[in-house]
Amino acid sequence: MSIAAIDRCLTILEALAGQREPVELTDLAARLGMPASTVHRTLTTLADRGWVTQPSDTQRYSLSLRMSTLAFRNLDARAVPDVVQTLLDKLAHETREYCRVAIVEGEDLVWVARAQGAVSGLRYDPDMGQEIVLHATANGKAWLATLSDEDAVRIVSARGFKTHRPLGPNSATSAEELLERLAETRARGFAISNEEAEAGASAVAVPFYRSPQEGAPIAGTLSVAGPSMRITPDSYEELADILRRAAMEISEIWSIRSRQKDYQWIGASAAR
Repeated sequence: MSIAAIDRCLTILEALAGQREPVELTDLAARLGMPASTVHRTLTTLADRGWVTQPSDTQRYSLSLRMSTLAFRNLDARAVPDVVQTLLDKLAHETREYCRVAIVEGEDLVWVARAQGAVSGLRYDPDMGQEIVLHATANGKAWLATLSDEDAVRIVSARGFKTHRPLGPNSATSAEELLERLAETRARGFAISNEEAEAGASAVAVPFYRSPQEGAPIAGTLSVAGPSMRITPDSYEELADILRRAAMEISEIWSIRSRQKDYQWIGASAAR
């Protein structure tokens, strides 16, 4: 399989992932700027492998649940859901706001779990499928602040300060602004996003580590987010304290669960 074919396949999968309804072949081809015949051949292969479904007698396509199944299998192998969900639910109940966990994946962050704590009034409930804009989100800055300035700027510059979706009015637009905000994050001890990722929304975030030991590698970030009318500067410190306690709990359980997974793997290998 050529590099071009792999790139084309991944582009089509990513395009279908954002669709609620099956997409017409011609519409998909036009949107991606690809010949319809090429898109059709790729979709046929994906359908044969079970990655794409096509209702009978139509030229409409959608993703199957195979990708979701593999994603959950991967998360389970990493001990993510069972480690964080109970704690995340407790955090959401305590803060009465929307709470999320993201894990470090190479040089990026990926959402893996959420819990909604708002029970009345205005609710902040963003799409978990959205890319984490590192320079504009509290989670992104909480992670970037643990890196050197050089690495942080390199990672963000590779993605660019402009995004496919609109950001909030306060988002950083240059490396200089980013470095200033990362310095503030380190001095403060936690990250904030005040109408940066999107208008009307604010968040507070902290990192958590693979174990409570000093020098342990970072595993991910934990955040509380909600409408800016509720997540105000007066509440930042209190939310940060709550997040730090939750992050320590996650780090402690993360290290224990990871060792259990290692023991299971070693035991299974020995049995073979």
